[in-house]
Amino acid sequence: MRPTPQHSVKVQRRTTIGFIALMALLLPASPATAAPSDCENVIVLDGATSAEGIAAGKGNTFYAGDLALGDIYRGDIREGDADLFIDVPAGRAAVGMKADVRNDLLFVAGGATGHAYVYNTKTAKPVADVVLTTRSGSFINDVTLTKDGAWFTNSAAAELYFIPVSETGKLHAVETLLLSGPAANTSGAFNLNGIASAKGGRTLIVAHSGKGELYTVNPESGASALIEHVSVPNVDGIVVRGRQLWAVQNSNQINRIDLSNDLSSGEVEDVIHSKDFNVPATAALFGDTLAAVNAQFMHPQDTRFEVVLVPAR
Repeated sequence: MRPTPQHSVKVQRRTTIGFIALMALLLPASPATAAPSDCENVIVLDGATSAEGIAAGKGNTFYAGDLALGDIYRGDIREGDADLFIDVPAGRAAVGMKADVRNDLLFVAGGATGHAYVYNTKTAKPVADVVLTTRSGSFINDVTLTKDGAWFTNSAAAELYFIPVSETGKLHAVETLLLSGPAANTSGAFNLNGIASAKGGRTLIVAHSGKGELYTVNPESGASALIEHVSVPNVDGIVVRGRQLWAVQNSNQINRIDLSNDLSSGEVEDVIHSKDFNVPATAALFGDTLAAVNAQFMHPQDTRFEVVLVPAR
């Protein structure tokens, strides 16, 4: 039976609450963080009931999502504010996201729905509701863009999903890439999570939350390999620029990693902390500034959700 919109909202909220509870069980216990400071480095997502994903738009613009409801917020890192931008149809969720500024599109991972959602960032209207998988128990977690389209991870399956996008912004049929090698390990309660494009889209990098590792993936064959000498426990979202990779960890830190030329290994160059972190989940890069979203998986009593700005170096 197709659920009514009201029932759909309730189901989605229960699923998201279950996801947050699972993350709380998986993460190590940590002392409660202080209430975020009211300073220029914290941007409140006023009205959000939860948070997880963020994407860099044009200029200083960012987009952030309400994990449980799927609503999209738009803000400005220079102005230090954010407002509700898209009140999405009932039954959706918003996990990881990326903005295609060339085509004015926002791609959003739909979590337990198994869907991807696409919105127009000029009109604030839904563009597409794409079924990535009907596999039971799936969790579409994050997304990255290449010049050819959008790639999505599934935290419960050894596969990636690709939505081809033409130069004019037209979406084409979903393709499923089966993974082999270490990235195909689904033995954990939570597996593949963050994803990023490297070397002009010729290589993908994925983060594995359960293993605390990073892998390269060949987007043609699905073959994967460990990025050696890098340990990132509780890794969530990742950001890549050139040979620099930022790994957001749910343990209130972001590791900045220097990758080798062939991406086969890496070295942690810096660990970024902030007194305003409250279980950051994902981040977006603006020049030398990282904008990280507090997901608060370990502190559900906190009801204010924010974007925290920290130096990228």
